Amino acid sequence: MTTPPAASTTPATPTTPAAASPLRIGLLGAGPWARNTHAPALAAHPDAVLTGVWGRRPEAAEALATAHGTRAYAGEAGIDALLEASDAVAFALPPDVQAPLAVRAAEAGCHVLMDKPVATTVEGARAVAEAVAKAEVASVVFCTLRFAPETVAWIAEQAAVGGWFTARAQWLGSLYAAGSASEYADSPWRREKGGLWDVGPHALSVLIPVLGEVTELTARRGPADTTHLILRHGSGASSTVTLGLSAPPAAAGMGIELRGEHGTAEIPGWDGAQPAFRGAVDALAEAVRTGVPHACDARFGLRLTELLAEAERQAG
Repeated sequence: MTTPPAASTTPATPTTPAAASPLRIGLLGAGPWARNTHAPALAAHPDAVLTGVWGRRPEAAEALATAHGTRAYAGEAGIDALLEASDAVAFALPPDVQAPLAVRAAEAGCHVLMDKPVATTVEGARAVAEAVAKAEVASVVFCTLRFAPETVAWIAEQAAVGGWFTARAQWLGSLYAAGSASEYADSPWRREKGGLWDVGPHALSVLIPVLGEVTELTARRGPADTTHLILRHGSGASSTVTLGLSAPPAAAGMGIELRGEHGTAEIPGWDGAQPAFRGAVDALAEAVRTGVPHACDARFGLRLTELLAEAERQAG
C-alpha cells in the first residue's frame, strides 16, 4: 500500500463579512449539468439571486439565461463583468477549465461553489485552495452525497455512532454501455478520466467523514474504466471502493454499506441533484455568514484530488 501525501496548503478560514441576503450568485457553465441542476436550483432558491450565466458557447449561455430570466455574459470580459455583479459564483464546467476560473473568482473576492473534482491535477487543485485561503473567501465543493438532505443526515449519524470496522462502496454507472443515450456521455473530460474521477469524489466524500482520513491506498484497474480501491482510514477501519461508468445497465447501481460494533448501516437513496445543490448553496451561504469553513471546501477538494491522482498513478 502507498500512503498518499497530505494536503500542504494552509486551512482556509474565511473572514469575509457576511454578504447581504439574498446571496448574488453567478453561474459559469451552460451545458447539460448547468441546465438540469445548477440554473434551476439557483433560480428557485429563496435566499439566492441568479445574477447571470456565462458559457464557453455564447448561444447556450443566452438560452439558459433567457429560460431563467437573467442576463447572459460572453467572452473574457463577460467573466469579469459577472464576477463584478456577484457575491459568489457557481461552476458547471470541466474540472481543468473550472480550476483557473475559480482562482480568478477568488482573487476577485467572490465566494466559490465548485463542482467535483476541483481539478484533475494536484497542482490545479492546490492553486484553488491557496487562492481561496489567501482571499479569505468561502468555498464549497459540490459532492452530491454531502449535501442531499437524506444522505447528509445519514453521514452525520454514522460519524457520531463510530466503532466502524469496515465499509464497502460501489458506484457503477452505465454511461458508456452499449445503447446509452445520456447527454453526459459527450463530456470529453469524463470519457478520458472515467469513473475514478467522476464518481470517486462522491464515494470518498462519504467514507472520509465517517471513517477518517485515508492513510493508505491501493488501486487496481478492472474492466473498461472500472477502478478498485482498498483504503485504510485514520480510525483503523478499512474500506473497499469500486467505481466505473461502463457497466451493463442491469449491473449499474450505487451503494455504501458500513459494518462495525453496532451492526450494519446502508446509505439511503436521495431525491435527485437539484435538492442536493440547494443544500450546497445553503452551506456556502452559512460559511459566508459565519466565516466558518465548510468541511467539504476547497481544501477538502484538494485532498480528494491528491487521492484520485495517487489512485490513477497506481492503477496505470
